[in-house]
Amino acid sequence: MTHPLRQPAFRLLFVGRTVSAVGDAVVPIALALAVLRATGSTAALALVLSCAMVPKLLLLPLGGVAADRFDARRVAIAADLLRGAAQLVVGVELLGGAPALTHLAVASAVTGAASAFAVPTASPLVAGTVEPDGRQRANALLGATVNASRLGGPALAGLLIWTVGPGWAFVLDAASFALSAALLSITPVRQVPAPSRSLRADLALGWREVRSRDWYWTTLIAHGVWNFAAAVLLTLGPVIAVRRLGGEGAWVLLQQAGGVGLLAGSLLATRARPARPVLVGNLALAGYAAPLLLLGLAAPAPLTIVAYGLALTALGFLNPVWETVVQERVPPHALARVSSYDWLASMGAVPLGYAVAPLAADAWGTPAPLLVAAALVAVACAGTAAVPGVRRLTWAARPAPARAEPAGTTR
Repeated sequence: MTHPLRQPAFRLLFVGRTVSAVGDAVVPIALALAVLRATGSTAALALVLSCAMVPKLLLLPLGGVAADRFDARRVAIAADLLRGAAQLVVGVELLGGAPALTHLAVASAVTGAASAFAVPTASPLVAGTVEPDGRQRANALLGATVNASRLGGPALAGLLIWTVGPGWAFVLDAASFALSAALLSITPVRQVPAPSRSLRADLALGWREVRSRDWYWTTLIAHGVWNFAAAVLLTLGPVIAVRRLGGEGAWVLLQQAGGVGLLAGSLLATRARPARPVLVGNLALAGYAAPLLLLGLAAPAPLTIVAYGLALTALGFLNPVWETVVQERVPPHALARVSSYDWLASMGAVPLGYAVAPLAADAWGTPAPLLVAAALVAVACAGTAAVPGVRRLTWAARPAPARAEPAGTTR
């Protein structure tokens, strides 16, 4: 098996995605501090973040249709250029010293909308640049890059913010998108375009591809529940850490353990190849119940930190394994649409968790939502073992056939 990085097409894709991931990693902290410096209002920050999230969720299925119907590479290039332009506008405005909240909100909305078209292109780009036997390692390498950038991103963001100002973080991100687009423009990508249909027919076919695979749609439910529980933990965890686990340092250590776990899991996925990948991955995800339970019970900080690190190791391992299975089992012409439903289920659950957690904590106390979330994760993720498709699914002997189905065909 040829290492993915020895394949010129994937090497270009990898460098572009790596640069873009580093740029993206510095923006969240820079954006939060920039908005708070400009307005002093957490409500303003919530508005800007919502402006990025809402268009992304609403447009994800359309992004999947575009990536399947047109050249995924061109869709990704256009999305990178649009996101880069929006980030450059924010950077220039911040460097000018008088950022307007309206401009920041509009730029965030543009970035979110462009991301809705960029995200579904990820799987087609990997499938189109790497041979089937190297895709798991390729997905794991990309995952490791993203997770490593999450570890180093806050430090780089802090360096930029406290030396030259938050505006330069956005300029860096804009430059990273420009470089990513330039590299994609010279990257050869194999793709089987979907036949031209109406938008409604394209969306319906993508949904039929999802529901025809019991291992896929049941795992999407598990992913959604996991992300809902993660939002509950991120909302209420800091309160538990500060009040009952020793202070802010405990929360920082827990988050660092999670970052290390994500990176370790991605690296593990470059080597390990379980015979029943979806079953093993979902059972591993069920381990997220442990840190939720320990936080809810205010268990000793070292135990909780270790449990969280292990739980995020499982996530870091699952992501590239899951992406590889989907790339093998879903026909290439529908891959982006199917992936968009996965992202929609996962990301849509996050704001729900953010909203529910404080309300439930006010009604029943802070530990209660964490304990309920622990039970939900354990049942949803481990419960997929009862699904025949999850138990039986093994690695494909060959990739999904590169052909387009006639309109209206139900798999």
